[in-house]
Amino acid sequence: MIRFKAFKATDDEAACHKFIEGHRKVLEIYGITMITSAKHQWVHHDNTYVIIVESMEDKRALGGARIQIADEVLALPIQEAIGKIDMNIYKQIEQRKPLKTGELCGLWNSREIAGFGVGSIFLIRASVALAYALGLNSLFALCAPATVKGVKKTGFDVNVDLGNSGQFYYPKLDLIATAVIIGNLRTLENAEPGIRELVFDLIENPVQIKKESGPRGDIEVMYDLKIT
Repeated sequence: MIRFKAFKATDDEAACHKFIEGHRKVLEIYGITMITSAKHQWVHHDNTYVIIVESMEDKRALGGARIQIADEVLALPIQEAIGKIDMNIYKQIEQRKPLKTGELCGLWNSREIAGFGVGSIFLIRASVALAYALGLNSLFALCAPATVKGVKKTGFDVNVDLGNSGQFYYPKLDLIATAVIIGNLRTLENAEPGIRELVFDLIENPVQIKKESGPRGDIEVMYDLKIT
């Protein structure tokens, strides 16, 4: 069994550093040594919330993601990542701040968890459910090619007003990142109906044990997404 555990970053510094170390190892596999979301100021940021995926047997970190709420204290990673290329990202975020916006960032999963058939799609669903529970009305993200399909299923649209129809060379010139956004997080009207139902089930029941089906069979997942 694996556990998806949500917490406020400032409430558990040790878990934050376990998240950081796991993320670093995954990035190194792809030859990436520095990206904006890998900076660690968020550990002490009151408006950052973390989901860490752990093995229930030995508590190893197998994956994770963060929800960072936009405020006047810490820039969103997407602002730092693409702001020098396209200033329009600042305008978009400022327009949405009054109704509460943020970013799904720092998403990663180990090869081991991918081997279970439980990859980023489960983290995306859990992260969107957490963002909803935190009261956000919109949600930005900057994703790798492998996650674009999953975020679209979960209600994100390509943010075509940024970059080259939403695309950027990032974090390296041979890699393409896609800027996406959920414009109305409260309704998720653009999510696939089945995925939307799963997200709202997590919103209504943030603590549950669920048998998830992946390409390599079923696995029991304990969701603990309630922020205390």
